[in-house]
Amino acid sequence: MRKSWLLCALLATMAWGQAAPAGPPPAPAVPPAPVDNSASVPESAPVLTIEGVCAAPAKPASEKTPESKSSADCKTIITKAQFEELANNLAPNITPQMKKQLASVLPRLMAMADDAKKQGLDKTPRYKERVKFQTMQVLAKELQENIQEEAAKVPDADIEKYYKDHPDNFEQYNLDRIFVPRTRQEAELKSEPGKNEKLTEDEQKAKQAAEKAKAEEGEQAMTKLADDLRARAAAGEDFVKLQKEAFEAAGMKIESPTVNLPSIRRTGLSPAHAAVFDLKAGAVSAVITDAGGHYIYKLNSKTEVPLEQAQGEIRSRLQNDRMREQMDKLNSSFKVETNEAYFGPGGPGAMPPRPGHPNMPGMRPGAPPSGAASQPPAPPADQPPAAKPN
Repeated sequence: MRKSWLLCALLATMAWGQAAPAGPPPAPAVPPAPVDNSASVPESAPVLTIEGVCAAPAKPASEKTPESKSSADCKTIITKAQFEELANNLAPNITPQMKKQLASVLPRLMAMADDAKKQGLDKTPRYKERVKFQTMQVLAKELQENIQEEAAKVPDADIEKYYKDHPDNFEQYNLDRIFVPRTRQEAELKSEPGKNEKLTEDEQKAKQAAEKAKAEEGEQAMTKLADDLRARAAAGEDFVKLQKEAFEAAGMKIESPTVNLPSIRRTGLSPAHAAVFDLKAGAVSAVITDAGGHYIYKLNSKTEVPLEQAQGEIRSRLQNDRMREQMDKLNSSFKVETNEAYFGPGGPGAMPPRPGHPNMPGMRPGAPPSGAASQPPAPPADQPPAAKPN
């Protein structure tokens, strides 16, 4: 939530000031949601009156707030306009519940700040350095949010141009797939207690050699099975039936995976499997083997995602590109030299915010862009497809 981190930090900072209860309170009954009548309150109406504190927050330039600062009756009056200006700058679209939390924290924060000034704590070097650093943090956050807002202003013409220049990105394919495990799941034989507890070195080597030979034999059998299933698939046999046979032959104790991939893009499979997208409708691929096993595909149909449906995805992609361009430009505008005698080898150097860092909202290259067209993810090509437990 934009800027809500400021409010969260404010509430967390003041949490320690709450008195701890003597024991765990009884669970209160959940009250009904209160009705929000704040819109009926006039802008100039007081919403917080804090007696004993004279330091009022900044008020809107167009408003004159009546307040009394006499020593006999020291108080601060905060109007609705003042409170909402503060609240909305901390957390836009702030909820009524968050407004209540802010109102409960603000008086204590003002009182503590006022007392700190009376003690001269705002004149200390530590205070000045902390203010300087936190000011830089807030300004950096403002810059990042401004870059994000400007990058979001993607012209419709740019969206249409990207759609025309990248037609392959918006092709959807309906595929059938058979997955043949690379090895067989051998049943474990129960041995007599103590029989295999102590094996000589030669016996251990013989046992390992036998297990290796058996595994290689199983791999060869599964490779041959994949070739046979591919030939039967090309002859028109049902993929669901062939997939079930593959799992039974492999000794898999789980339900065979879903065969059909109804709507998959080119990015949904690894580059080693990308050749299946160039098949003609109805054609069956050759067996594709990788570390996960053997794969056989059939291309059923190909469609295109219409521009109206792809607009959100393209807008998010272009927005990310524009943000990345601005941040790269900023990060290349300065250079850093560090004193290794002080910091040690490999000093801090320039540390721009990482994409996805809490101080860089929305900057997550590689993540699905917000508003992107939904697409069921395909299992990685180097792993078996997901299967349901039996």
